[in-house]
Amino acid sequence: MYQLIFYVPATHKELVKEAVFAAGAGRIGNYDHCAWECLGTGQFRPLAGSNPFLGQENHLHLVDEYRVELVCADEYIQAAVQALRLKHPYEEPAYTVFPISPI
Repeated sequence: MYQLIFYVPATHKELVKEAVFAAGAGRIGNYDHCAWECLGTGQFRPLAGSNPFLGQENHLHLVDEYRVELVCADEYIQAAVQALRLKHPYEEPAYTVFPISPI
């Protein structure tokens, strides 16, 4: 089992979540579409050669983003990450995958 955490602008949150859910993530027992999310502020500065969805090259940009956390079974994690990267508007989406184990 894995925990998948990603950051996404409010404008694309539901689109990305639906893609990750469709790939098999967010299932706990007899429930699906399980996730936790929190609104915060992300920041980044696009460097030379980047193709930013938001902001301008060499200028710091702040954006309202959601942190979304969910669990994902081993057999779906590769597809879930692929779906996340495909539907996310950023050239380089920020995400983390942690292995978790039941007690």
